[in-house]
Amino acid sequence: MKPFIRHILVICFGGVLFTSCKKEATIQPQETLPSQRKATTELTTLLTENFESGSKTAYASGTVTLSSGSWTLDDALIGTLSADLKNGTKSVRIRNTGTLTTNFNIAGGAGSVTVTVHHGSYGSDGSSDWQLWTSGDNGGSWQQQGSNVTTSGNLQAATFTFTAGASLRISIRKVSGGSNRINIDGISITTGDGGSNPPPAAGDNDNMLLGNPSNALADISSENNYLMVKTYYALSYSRSRGTPNWVSWHIQSSDLGSVSRSDDFRADNTLPTGWYQVQNSSYSGSGFDRGHNCPSGDRTSTTEANSATFLMTNMMPQAPNNNQQTWANLENYTRSLVNAGNEVYVIDGNYGQGGTGSLGGVTNTINNGNVTVPANIWKVVVVLPAGNNDLSRINGATRVIAVNTPNTNSINSDWTQYRTTVRDIENATGYNLLSSLRVSLQDSLETKIDNQQ
Repeated sequence: MKPFIRHILVICFGGVLFTSCKKEATIQPQETLPSQRKATTELTTLLTENFESGSKTAYASGTVTLSSGSWTLDDALIGTLSADLKNGTKSVRIRNTGTLTTNFNIAGGAGSVTVTVHHGSYGSDGSSDWQLWTSGDNGGSWQQQGSNVTTSGNLQAATFTFTAGASLRISIRKVSGGSNRINIDGISITTGDGGSNPPPAAGDNDNMLLGNPSNALADISSENNYLMVKTYYALSYSRSRGTPNWVSWHIQSSDLGSVSRSDDFRADNTLPTGWYQVQNSSYSGSGFDRGHNCPSGDRTSTTEANSATFLMTNMMPQAPNNNQQTWANLENYTRSLVNAGNEVYVIDGNYGQGGTGSLGGVTNTINNGNVTVPANIWKVVVVLPAGNNDLSRINGATRVIAVNTPNTNSINSDWTQYRTTVRDIENATGYNLLSSLRVSLQDSLETKIDNQQ
């Protein structure tokens, strides 16, 4: 068995040619123009459901109250067995021609919405097809969205983008495969805020394809594990720490271009009303860099993509030498793998409290206690040859790089000195990394230390 749930990391870079991750050790406040603040179009999450809060142990039709509201499960139950594919401890299991349907209206979706559903085959069951149906009139009438989806193998994401009214209900309907069972987990519904960014990719290249390490929720009651699905990365944010717990993203060759570094550090005004917003000047004089998690250098295809990485919800206090040398070298190496014909999935984060920056000593918090300085910063990189059907291509021979560094200024600039196992990071954080993979495959990949050069 794997450990239960787990935490995250990393940085940025600099230079006109994006060859290192330089961020000033002493940061001066800078003016952010209104036009810069609007350079990134964020997505609004209307619903996130991971089925962790409910219980239903029989296939007979019945309702269950979950964190998002009341759902009807017909010829379906909430599975907790080892053969149930899941990001946490539970997922829905559907057999025959069973259904999974909301009994409530999902408000705020007028316009284009994107529904993302993580699905996989139960145990060793064969393939099945299912459909997404929606209703805009309280369940009075329904229509299918998109095409049938075939489920076979590990959890992967299917995404449907369509125009919805002011209220929305959804229904997942298994339509083939007979007694073969499917698992459904990690349903989310997002909508844009009127900008021009495309919705996040689904399935292949999805920034959360490998899972939700902490079962983060887009619910203000989950204030220290708050899910924020951005266009160019996804993260779990901690209100009390003022930093992300973890950030995940995908890099392919089309993400790497030649646009200039935006340097438009700014507060994230998409945080819930009343939450403290870390400012672009909040790290000034602290002895710590504004360390990117999803690096600027990983998003150089457009000005919009690069600017998206400069939100302060993507930052953590990072010792300058850790940021500008060790992590910069790891980031550059990761991009070299992409330039060599690969694509990579990255999860990073931080944990603990107390780091040593350029001022010496141990600092626990900065910005009048609003931002916690982490003790450790970590990253996991999954490397695949560029291609399609990414989840199904991950196997026991897939390269997985795991690195865990102390957040100190005396750190060695050679990141390879800090290689570890994914399992060790999980044990330190309590997170469940690579949770979209079958447990047996996780056990194989997460207990190895990468030694490739």
